[in-house]
Amino acid sequence: MTLKERFSLFHVVNYTFFTLFTLICVFPFYYLFINTISNNDLSSRGLVLFYPIGIHFTNYMDVFKLPGLGTAALVSLGRTVIGTALTVLASAFLGFLFTKNEMWGRKFWYRFLIVTMYFNAGLIPWYLTMLNLGLVNNFLAYILPGIVSPFFIILVKTFVESTPAALQESAQIDGAGHLVIFAKIIFPLITPILATITIFSAVWQWNEFRDTLFLVTEQRLFSLQFILYRYMNEATSLAQLMQQTAGSANMDLANKATPTSIRTTVSMIVVAPILLVYPFFQRYFVRGIMIGAVKG
Repeated sequence: MTLKERFSLFHVVNYTFFTLFTLICVFPFYYLFINTISNNDLSSRGLVLFYPIGIHFTNYMDVFKLPGLGTAALVSLGRTVIGTALTVLASAFLGFLFTKNEMWGRKFWYRFLIVTMYFNAGLIPWYLTMLNLGLVNNFLAYILPGIVSPFFIILVKTFVESTPAALQESAQIDGAGHLVIFAKIIFPLITPILATITIFSAVWQWNEFRDTLFLVTEQRLFSLQFILYRYMNEATSLAQLMQQTAGSANMDLANKATPTSIRTTVSMIVVAPILLVYPFFQRYFVRGIMIGAVKG
């Protein structure tokens, strides 16, 4: 076999492998979606596998009528936008500061930051701390704890160290201070790593529900993921309620709400926004996360 034939064979195997891998990754979301728009009776019996059967959109109309879903969506959107913005800004500025030798106690604070990645006080001390800070039944409980993230700060620090030092030195010669250097030179240069952090932070903020579970009892502050968690556990009773509300005695089995239809539809509604946002940041992702992985 010639070198050219080996090279062609490698490409065939490579493309085949990654095509199959992509299909494996995409199929769960596809399976979830086709079960939300298929015959509910067949879906509940596990008969909808590769293509939708008896297409209808009644599930989505029914789920959007569930109490508290709209408010929860606003809470999740607010915590995702505000929390992500503050996390990215704090990570960018602190990562920049940790590259400056002039920073007071730089080595101590950086090591102190690293230590917090390996040690956790536990659930009860965390809850008592949040309680003493007045963050129980408080929207700020979604925002403040995640602003300073050691992992994100390390990513930014590594990225800043990979940028040409001459840019900062020339700005200092011209009289620019640290804030001016950060805002006008460093911040535009580190866009790839900030986009990476934005993805990580937004996905975490959107998917998180444990802080709601432990810290929030007021329904107006429930997040969408927590509502999903509750609806998953109450899917059977919700299906019965929907059937009674819609006059299920006269309903076709294809449109009658079932626990499976409730679970799949609510899951799809919660997952869809983050799936739609991710492609816009994907082009920054690889470059951002690989910075500092290889030293040349």
